[in-house]
Amino acid sequence: MPPTVLVADDEKNIVSLVKLYLSTEGYAVESAADGPAALEAARRVRPALVILDVMLPQLDGWEVLRQLRAESSVPVIMLSARTEDIDKVVGLELGADDYVTKPFNPRELIARVKAVLRRTGGRSKRDILVEVGDVAIDSARREVRVNGQLVALRNKEFELLVALASQPGRVVTRDSLLASVWDYAESGGSRTVDVHVKFLRDKLAGSAIEIQSVRGYGYKLVPTSVPVGAVSGVA
Repeated sequence: MPPTVLVADDEKNIVSLVKLYLSTEGYAVESAADGPAALEAARRVRPALVILDVMLPQLDGWEVLRQLRAESSVPVIMLSARTEDIDKVVGLELGADDYVTKPFNPRELIARVKAVLRRTGGRSKRDILVEVGDVAIDSARREVRVNGQLVALRNKEFELLVALASQPGRVVTRDSLLASVWDYAESGGSRTVDVHVKFLRDKLAGSAIEIQSVRGYGYKLVPTSVPVGAVSGVA
């Protein structure tokens, strides 16, 4: 899938222009016209990069950036009609990766998008170790979300899920899980794996993934078509 760029600006002509140039370069584009919508889109889409206007309605770009930085390291390029150096300094201190002044040449903006993505190495993608079904695992924050809802997992439950989700659809042996999650060098603790798998199944009940047992061998994590329901352990 092409990387997604979120464009948050209340000026429709700017959004249309930027979207045209980004699409031509092969990017998928989402847009938002105010601050709350920008935050919602960033959480829902998890874009590779955000182009964020400072003067957004309802919630300005500075506050959107503050909230984004509290929960994500997604690269952000700020847009502003203000040319004062202090604005650029504020943006960079809040965690922006670049600052572009309006009016701008759209080709220059696209060049900056590419440069920021090269420099950051797609770090927002590394925040999410893997996504399987409706389950998103954020290794940097050690968080798991099911359909956007935070699920409370203990440390070993989290590590067990990571071990299974890193190889979706493939059987992972009990010995392999013991070695990677519990640092056991030898067999003998398979009951520990089974108990933690049961805990994990209970907490992910209602999600669109399933941990299947392979008798006498191990477990595998697979997406299912089960409708998302109530999730136990939601914080």
